Order: sequence, then structure tokens, then C-alpha cells
Amino acid sequence: MSDVPALRRNFRFTAVSCYSLGVSLAYADEAIRIRQLAPLTERDIARATGAGLSTVSAWLHRRRAPRGRRAERLVELSAITERLAAVLEHEYIPVWLNRPLAALGHRKPIDVLAAGGYDELSRIVAGLEAPTFS
Repeated sequence: MSDVPALRRNFRFTAVSCYSLGVSLAYADEAIRIRQLAPLTERDIARATGAGLSTVSAWLHRRRAPRGRRAERLVELSAITERLAAVLEHEYIPVWLNRPLAALGHRKPIDVLAAGGYDELSRIVAGLEAPTFS
């Protein structure tokens, strides 16, 4: 009978741990989703989030998940990639992200994003999304 409370404590811990892991793996799934939207490399994702290559690899294999600022940058990269996929050829998205743009003071979009400039980058993407008239 004394084992029952211990089993309950262990079960509760296991349930909470699984729940926490499931929630955090949702962020790892965003890294996978980015790769489905466009052929970004692990290096691209690492550069945009400030993570190391081995860390990004762990995200892509669902062994770990980003937290804090890295999770925030990853979600922003996902949002930008999704918007770009609607207006650019998928293969061109990594090129666009790594190309210095005059509209960003000749900075690369991926570096602007990494520095927390999602709003600035979002305005540039909005210009691509807007229909043009001749």
C-alpha cells in the first residue's frame, strides 16, 4: 500500500513532463515546417535564431526544442518564410533571405530578423505581397 502514493507521484511527474515536452516540441515542429516551406539550410535557421548548428539539427530531429529568444526568432522566421512562399519561388527564398537589400540599408533580411527586426522585415515583405499596377 505504501507504493501507491509513490506511483501517483511518479505518474504525475511523468504526465507533467510529457505535457511540457509536447508543448515545447511544437516549437521544434516550426523548424521542420520552415524546411517544408522553403529549402533553408540548418545554417540559415541557426543564423536567424542565434543557435548553433548542432542545436538546430536537434530541433529538426525533435530531440530538443528552442526556448526563449531562439523560439521567438524561429516563429518569426516561420512567419516570414510562409509569407515569402506565397509570393516567391520556394527555391529562391533562401537567396532572398541572404541577399543584402537596399531597403534594409544593404543588410541581409536574415540578419535583420536575427537582430530582432521582425517588424522592419515584415514591412519589406508586405511590399512584395502588395499587388503592383502598371
